[in-house]
Amino acid sequence: MFRFTTAGSVDDGKSTLIGRILFDAKAVPDDQLAALERSAQMRGDGTVDLSLLTDGLTAEREQGITIDVAYRYFATAKRKFIIADTPGHEQYTRNMVTGASTADAAVILVDARKGVIEQTRRHLTLAHLLGIPHLLVAINKMDLVGYDQAKFDELAAAITSFSASLGISAPRLVPLSAKQGDNVVNASDKMPWYGGPTLLTLLEELPPAIHVNQSALRFPVQLVARVREDGGGQKRLYQGRIESGRLAVGDEIVILPAGTATRITAISTFDGILQSAEAPKSISLEVADDVDIARGDLLAHEASRPRVADRFEAMLCWFADEPFDPRGRYLARLGTRTVSARIGELIHRLDVVTQEHIAAPEKLNRNDIARVRVMLQSSVPYDGYAENRATGAFILIDAQTNATVAAGMIAA
Repeated sequence: MFRFTTAGSVDDGKSTLIGRILFDAKAVPDDQLAALERSAQMRGDGTVDLSLLTDGLTAEREQGITIDVAYRYFATAKRKFIIADTPGHEQYTRNMVTGASTADAAVILVDARKGVIEQTRRHLTLAHLLGIPHLLVAINKMDLVGYDQAKFDELAAAITSFSASLGISAPRLVPLSAKQGDNVVNASDKMPWYGGPTLLTLLEELPPAIHVNQSALRFPVQLVARVREDGGGQKRLYQGRIESGRLAVGDEIVILPAGTATRITAISTFDGILQSAEAPKSISLEVADDVDIARGDLLAHEASRPRVADRFEAMLCWFADEPFDPRGRYLARLGTRTVSARIGELIHRLDVVTQEHIAAPEKLNRNDIARVRVMLQSSVPYDGYAENRATGAFILIDAQTNATVAAGMIAA
């Protein structure tokens, strides 16, 4: 399953692009297509609005913008896909981070008329910080600039230059019109100067990201269940999802942050008993010893332990409408573990336009990206985000309102 996300500024055409992919790839159910045709007749223009295939919320249809992450599933002859259509408005950058956090690829749209704007730079920066393996840039609405090659070349140069300042190798660029269907699924005869593949062809042919089951074992414990045995006794099952790596019956493991060692004696799922399992499977484990294992603990192999500490540096994206308050009380959630936290230092803020580091900023406003030092009430196991996206990411929660105020990526 290949996951990709779309991002861009408001009205860049993300929802229309996904609708076009689904429509031209013949992945729209007949009843949905009929509903779109009825909607077109009610509007009186007879044109099917493909954006409605993803803009499913009533509020979105009324406002004409996407305000939540919409997920769609489809398949071609070559690959199965999960798409996350994320909001373009600056107010909903947090949703973009949510949709992109597990993506194998990001498709960032640029309106050919507007060019590269601040939100474009923000999305490119976030895609880089989130470690998305493949980055594609779709220059959309080429029909509105007369399919002009010079305009495409101008935008391509600007995007390539900015990407280089981030340390990103040149992204793949595709000139297209989502509304007209040019170079989305089918090649366009209106841009003979472009000899590259269509957007869907690129997505079908991108090499898969590094498989999580090839990484070090990381098993966050989500639930401890006590199950009555036939003899009247009880056994404990440690349940959760393998975030990375693999494990097998007989493996020696350590329980973190305590560091206690034990051995796996049984692995099971709803389907039955297993001898081994790998990410991203959800399982139940039994261990040999009567050891203390609780929700929030992390199981790993001794030879590939994560770090364990009560502080770390991270890149933080501030989501809240209210500025960061150094006196605020926060909770940090890493995997299944939640601990009290505070931001001990704002090291620098990143200017997403110039890529300048503004040292020791006094505050963080909504959508600001900064390098910070996080101080925790107790030690937690973690990896650098570049090493493991699952155990290197965290969110900050306002302890009073329970609102998510920031997302972070732990520095190596």
